[in-house]
Amino acid sequence: MSTPERVIIIGAGSAGCVLAARLSASGDREVLLVEAGPDYPTPSSLAPDLADGRENSVKRHDWGYDHRPTTTVKVPFPFPRGRVVGGSSAVNTCIALRGQPWDYEEWASRGMPEWSWAHCLRNFKRLERDLDFGDHPDHGNDGPLPIRRHPRSELVGWQAAFLDAADRLGFPACEDSNRTGSWGAGPHAMNKIDGRRISAAEAWLTPDVRARTNLTIQADTLVRRVVFRGTQAVGVELEPSAGGKAVTVDADEVILSAGAVNTPGVLLRSGVGPRHQLSTLNVDVVAYNEAVNQQLLDHPGVAIFMRPRFRTLPSFRVNAPLIQNALRYGSKANNYNNDMLLQPGSRLIYMHHTVPFVSLMTAIGKPRGTGVLRYSSADPRSRPVITSNFLENPHDRGMAVEAMMLATELAATPPMRRIATHFWPSRRVLTNTRRTDKWVRTACDSGYHPSGTVPMGADDDASAATDPQGRVRGVTGLRVVDASLMPTIPSSNIHLATLMIAERIAEMMTAAPT
Repeated sequence: MSTPERVIIIGAGSAGCVLAARLSASGDREVLLVEAGPDYPTPSSLAPDLADGRENSVKRHDWGYDHRPTTTVKVPFPFPRGRVVGGSSAVNTCIALRGQPWDYEEWASRGMPEWSWAHCLRNFKRLERDLDFGDHPDHGNDGPLPIRRHPRSELVGWQAAFLDAADRLGFPACEDSNRTGSWGAGPHAMNKIDGRRISAAEAWLTPDVRARTNLTIQADTLVRRVVFRGTQAVGVELEPSAGGKAVTVDADEVILSAGAVNTPGVLLRSGVGPRHQLSTLNVDVVAYNEAVNQQLLDHPGVAIFMRPRFRTLPSFRVNAPLIQNALRYGSKANNYNNDMLLQPGSRLIYMHHTVPFVSLMTAIGKPRGTGVLRYSSADPRSRPVITSNFLENPHDRGMAVEAMMLATELAATPPMRRIATHFWPSRRVLTNTRRTDKWVRTACDSGYHPSGTVPMGADDDASAATDPQGRVRGVTGLRVVDASLMPTIPSSNIHLATLMIAERIAEMMTAAPT
């Protein structure tokens, strides 16, 4: 009887949870899933901030990173990343958007036909259990992740007014934002059930999966580096997150699923990456891979804020769901449909406290600008320097200005004007495109969708760090499977796309040889 292949998955975030469940299913692999943060193995043991899907958890289970959104912002902003089994899926806003078919056809056009929309749609359907539209051909009804939408009866006042305002401006109603070809205003698809966030950990690492004898989940453990013999990955050097003696665990294959911020960091301190970055870290070189960590993709976001009118304050809820609806539309500057997202915020979280303000927030789906991620130390506890460079590109800034003008129109409609009055920025700014152009650079922040730091691509693609199955170039026995792989950013929130990538590569890895 042959010895099972040992696979180590570094990072128990969205992708890592999927991979652990799928790769351990057959029993022909021994799977070790390693996570820097804690593990909550049962729903009853889950920390309250992780269970509450009404808002992001940005403190207790966070890596503590920050970033500079734009060159005009001098003080770093928080850049939350989940440090817990479940990763950022355990702390996010629960938005379950797929992006558009053309997002994935864009990947296929780069010499990767296995990432066409037809292939990706199959895996999107496999991962979901759509409680509203599971019988539709575009959806799945028996996947691990439950998805539903807030009906009108559950909407708080600001969210309902947003839909009425969009209708006033002539946008169509959209009952299902994940249906091919749909657009307009309607409820977000969300992995939130009765206010409870359903993370990748809860969906994929079920009690039955955790009971498998060939799956081990090792939490509270930092990864120092991948260990190589020549250019073959043969193990991982681990140490307790609280500090202590490091140990090396052997592996037949290592998979990096630590996320688009931490995955390139592990590669670099393991000796795989661009020549100048490895030289800065003073590590032993295993293989030069010039496409590692050369870009940081993300969605820039800008918002205007309104103050509830005095007579509406009694209806303001400090525990209201932060987001329930969205307007998806095409910008005038691009030839894409649905490359923009505008959504109402039911309250403002400032310094971890709820402030009685409401907002209209935009996210630019297909920005042209890219950010920079740099590590200055091979210490696994060192924090990267993240410079997002949002809205430096005039094209991106123009889309932000256009979106803020639309937000101003929506806020001026009777349904929204009855609830809240304008607060920041001043009307003087938002009635002049030149002033708005200047203001958006000071008001911009991240959508918290870092991606693209270790992009996949065809064999002849010099900008690709891996092949289309995530296998890192220049070495063997090492893959990347997380949002780092995205060669271009999808036009919406990337959580579902990251889950889909993991489902897709797990399918590739477990397919019978032909």
